[in-house]
Order: sequence, then structure tokens, then C-alpha cells
Amino acid sequence: MKTNIGVIFGGRSTEHEISVISANQAINAIDREKYDITPIYITKQGHWYTGDALLDLSAYRNVNALLAKATEVYMRPVYGDFNLYKVKRSLLGSDVVTTLDVVIPVVHGSNVEDGKLEGVLQTIGIPYAGCNTLASANGMDKITMKMILRSEGIPVVDYIWFTDRQWAEQREAIIDRVASELGYPVIVKPADLGSSIGIGAAHNAEELVERINDAERYSARIIVEHMVQQLQEINCSVLGDVDDYRTSVLEEPVKIGTDFLTYDQKYLGGGKGSKGMQSAQKRIPAELPAEETKRIQYLAGETFRVLSCHGVSRVDMIIDRDTRDIFVNEINTIPGSLSFYLWEASGISFAELMERLVRLALKRKRDEDSKTLTYDQNIFSMSRGAGVKGGIKGIKK
Repeated sequence: MKTNIGVIFGGRSTEHEISVISANQAINAIDREKYDITPIYITKQGHWYTGDALLDLSAYRNVNALLAKATEVYMRPVYGDFNLYKVKRSLLGSDVVTTLDVVIPVVHGSNVEDGKLEGVLQTIGIPYAGCNTLASANGMDKITMKMILRSEGIPVVDYIWFTDRQWAEQREAIIDRVASELGYPVIVKPADLGSSIGIGAAHNAEELVERINDAERYSARIIVEHMVQQLQEINCSVLGDVDDYRTSVLEEPVKIGTDFLTYDQKYLGGGKGSKGMQSAQKRIPAELPAEETKRIQYLAGETFRVLSCHGVSRVDMIIDRDTRDIFVNEINTIPGSLSFYLWEASGISFAELMERLVRLALKRKRDEDSKTLTYDQNIFSMSRGAGVKGGIKGIKK
């Protein structure tokens, strides 16, 4: 029998539509001679659906009509139960729609890419591709990510961070900190979003207030970074696990008249029928000196390693054109399009990339199963009265 791959996408995220595009690309790249595909779409309200109707990208123009053709499903949070169950059970027959063998999450943004979905999959125990809960959470949160990278000697731009409540109560002090510690211009970002959502440049205090007020609409934690004015953006993908990984060729995204690559340039630049990040303008490979290319690939690999990443990730870098200093900007633990175009330029086809993700997921599951997670002994049956090591205090006889 073929291995049944569940591809999960959508979700309660501001990057919902980007996930649908990326998943469509991934599903079309999977070898149907070797694998069965079960699409699993999570709506913006958090309901799970499956069915062949979900494979038609154009059908998402009318989601209600699409869902009428699909089956609402769920997974039980029971370890070892890899079944998809119908929400509405029929009177006759089984309520199991299918049994999954492995899951590939192709999700973006809060509530799905940040470790929450990965935690559900980890609880069930099903093999899944990509980072685990810890790496996903750290990779998604720009604040903790930069803390970890800086502690490991990986260069990041100077930054400060604060909560939305601190902004409400200490506004003037925060404005003063930005001016004294960072100086203008700066970039303001929600801590835990991607795809340039809620991000804006501020060149003075008035703009800073506007950008922070916008960013706090999306997140309770805000980060303000020094903005490299002579900016050159370079991206590198990493594939593998923490002990065995390789880096891709580099790409240089082309921004058009802005301080940073915007959501529209990333995903709508291709106009009607845009294919996500694949349609954004870019140079592959990036035209850089050999030493800089090698340095960026090294830093991308180190970022992947110190965050304990898994599967495929994309590390976004910044070069200061004036000083040629290189900084890690962020990591995308489940990058748009899975960075397949970078791997195609590195000699790995999209189909082979998906094959490797499946193999990595199964390998991690084998490795996890080899570890001791619990003991057979029951400490409550090992003693009488006094309990273990002096008694279990507070339990009445």
C-alpha cells in the first residue's frame, strides 16, 4: 500500500491564503505513484476539512461553496491514533475517513507555524515534517529568536522590544529608548507574524507611533529594530536536521521603491494567478563574492542548527552595502513555497524535496521512539502508607 500523506494547510492566521497557495504547490509536486494524498484544510474559524474539492485552488474564491463539497473532520488527541474522523457520523459504516501515515504541515503564521499545530501532532505521535514545537515557537517569535542567535554569536541588528501594555503605559519612555538606543530610521514589527504583515518603517517619532499602533493590532509583543538603510536582502534555504543539513544557493529578492519587501511584492507582485513567493522578483543565484556567499550559507546553517530546526527552512539575511556587515534577519521554519525554487537551482527537484521531507519525518519518529519517555513502574504501588522516600505528603489514608 502507498504511504498516505496528510497535507495540512490554512488555519487561524493572517497568512491563511499564503498557506493555501503553498500547499497547492506542494501537493502537485508529490509523486502520486508512491504516495496517496489527503488534503486537510483548516478554516479561518479553526474547523478541519478534507476532500478532493480542496485540491482546486480556484475553488477558494467561494469558501462556503467549497466546504459544502468537503467533509469536516478531526483527529483525536490520543497517542498512536492516526485516523481522521468525520465530525458528522453516518448511521451506518465507519466514522473513519482515512488513516494517515505522515503529515506535512504547509502552514504560515500564528496558531499554526508557531508550534501550536506541531504540539497537537506531537501529542498524537504521528510522524510530521518540519520543526518541532520548541523550534517552531522560537523561530516564529522574532524576539526570542534574536535572543538565542545573539547568545550564540550569530549577528543580528540592534533591537528593543516591549509589550502592548508597556506601550500603553510607558509610551514616552519607549519613544526615548528608540531614539537613544537605535536612532532613526527603524523597522517596527509584530513579534510573531510573517509575510511582512504589520511591519513598517519609521523615520521619526511621529511615524514610530503610527507603526507601533499598527503592529499592536496583530501581536501583544512588539520589536523595533535598527534599519540598515543601504540594505541588500539575501535568502538561503536549509534542508535536513540539526546534525545533518545542507544549504541552498542564495537568492536576492528585488524590492521596488520601499525600505523592505512588502506583502504585496511578495505575494501579489505576480498579479492575477500569482504563485506566492515564487512569483516575486528575485536573482538566483545572488550575485555576491564567493567569500560572502560562503559566509551567508554558514550563518544560515548555524541559525538552523542552534534553533534545533528540522525539515526545510529559509533564513533571511541582511547585508549592509556600506560596511558589508551581514546579519540574520529571521528564519521561516515553514517558508512560502517551501523554497522549492532554491532547491531546484541547487539540483533538487520539488518532487525530491517532498520525498526528503517525508523521509526526514519518518527518521525523526524512529529516533524519538528510541528514547525513554516513561517508566513501567508505578510509584503509587511501590510503597505502603509512608510512600516513596519519606511519603507522598498530603494524601490521606
